[in-house]
Amino acid sequence: MKKLVFGLFLVLSGIQISVAQSATDKEIIQLSKDKWQWMADKNVGLLDSLFHEKSMFVHMGGSWGKQRELDVIKSGGIWYKKADVHEVSVNIMDNTAILLNRIDLLAVVGGNEVTNPFMVTEVYVKENGTWKLGSLSFTKLLTPGN
Repeated sequence: MKKLVFGLFLVLSGIQISVAQSATDKEIIQLSKDKWQWMADKNVGLLDSLFHEKSMFVHMGGSWGKQRELDVIKSGGIWYKKADVHEVSVNIMDNTAILLNRIDLLAVVGGNEVTNPFMVTEVYVKENGTWKLGSLSFTKLLTPGN
């Protein structure tokens, strides 16, 4: 009987852990979705509060910090019009979350509308109970015909 109760306890504990992890995964995935929309809307106010002060951004044309990314978005230097997200995965490690998105990004860059397939790596860090984006990196994917 003790083994049965102990086994049931372990199963229920495992369910609680997976539910908590699943809730955090969902929170990070929703935050990423919101970020794509805020980028499309050029909502630098919300992005400013999401981006960590020491955040870094890696693009096909270079890398830079938070202020330059906000300036690029505000000016329309890169207009993230629409991110079609095809796959999402999240790994949580203590106060760090790594989210991978496979996307097709419709953007306007230098006045030209372009669509590129990317694997996007987003790193979030939890500080004072709030998730902040620490890094956003775009890796262009090679697809048949490219």
